[in-house]
Amino acid sequence: MRIDLALKYLCILKSRSSAKHLCHDNAILVNDLPVKPSASVRTGDKITIRFPTRALTIRLRDVPAKQLSRTLAPTYFERLDTGGYRNDENPSE
Repeated sequence: MRIDLALKYLCILKSRSSAKHLCHDNAILVNDLPVKPSASVRTGDKITIRFPTRALTIRLRDVPAKQLSRTLAPTYFERLDTGGYRNDENPSE
């Protein structure tokens, strides 16, 4: 499944277009590598999303086949790391 679609189905991002913009800004990493919006993701992949003020890292437990409810979506991934940037990690500085 495409990374942009997976992030929308998992209720992590609100739209595919927002995922697409983050991919073009190299703010989405799959297994520590920047990806295009069309990159495929599989069970077990580590996904990092770098927002302007924080980062979110998850590991996929399963790839959803369709849009999930907000209550069911968290069962499809494990949160590995969340939080703000330290000064030396912020990509915008």
